[in-house]
Amino acid sequence: MIQFPIIDTHVHLWDPSYLRYPWLDDNLLLNKPYLLEDYKRACGPVTVEKMVFLQCECDFGQFREEADWVTSLAQQDPRLQGIVPWAPLELGDAACADLEKFAENPLIKGVRRIIQFEPDQAFCLRPDFVQGVQALADYNLSFDICISHSQLANTIKLVAQCPNVTFILDHIGKPDIKDHLLDPWRAEIKTLAGFPNVWCKVSGLVTEADHQHWTREDLKPYIDHVIASFGFDRVMYGGDWPVAYQATEYPRWVETLAWAVSGCSDAELRKLFHDNALAFYKLG
Repeated sequence: MIQFPIIDTHVHLWDPSYLRYPWLDDNLLLNKPYLLEDYKRACGPVTVEKMVFLQCECDFGQFREEADWVTSLAQQDPRLQGIVPWAPLELGDAACADLEKFAENPLIKGVRRIIQFEPDQAFCLRPDFVQGVQALADYNLSFDICISHSQLANTIKLVAQCPNVTFILDHIGKPDIKDHLLDPWRAEIKTLAGFPNVWCKVSGLVTEADHQHWTREDLKPYIDHVIASFGFDRVMYGGDWPVAYQATEYPRWVETLAWAVSGCSDAELRKLFHDNALAFYKLG
């Protein structure tokens, strides 16, 4: 187990009785409130010093309410020091009113507009969407990239058009770990890592693996590759709770990642589990 307090850069919290989450309808395990006290209980022996909330795909019409609700939760737990809400970036310049409002909230550090679920593989290259992403730089907001591995090629083209935006790739680009596929994900990750404004969140791997039967050896080649590609200066830990709860208890994921990098230095371990999160999300 990690011997120092960590920063969790990927925490989800929701209450289906307050906001509507259509994607939870058919998921018996997840379709219930997951709140701060549940997170604290799930962490068990893991000491979390700070956390960053990531938007949870509530009904798109409620994205402002979600940001306000999580801002109020931060008053209950001062460890909640970052919020990454949803915003309609596909509206281009018309999204700027929401971005300006978000920028007034010191807890809001960036935006996540999920690309993964878009049926159009070229969605992220639509001119209005690119314009919306580019606008984030004007408000000092980062962009969390949430895609599946099949969308990496177009994501690289998006990033190339946004040199002033700071990006972080969620869940290492969601490779097909269950079927042990490494290519072309491996080459595309290397290309993406070549952009100095892109970081990588080591999170969500277990949900891309076999939920019931994954082993740490299944995950290690993917962890090794993102660290080799991005280096220890641009990777950070994310718990992806409670989504990851479908495949693992929280401490097991922490232990797995610590095992996978067991040959690294103490300084590198602290970068992965703590220091890089401070720098990227500008946490207080």
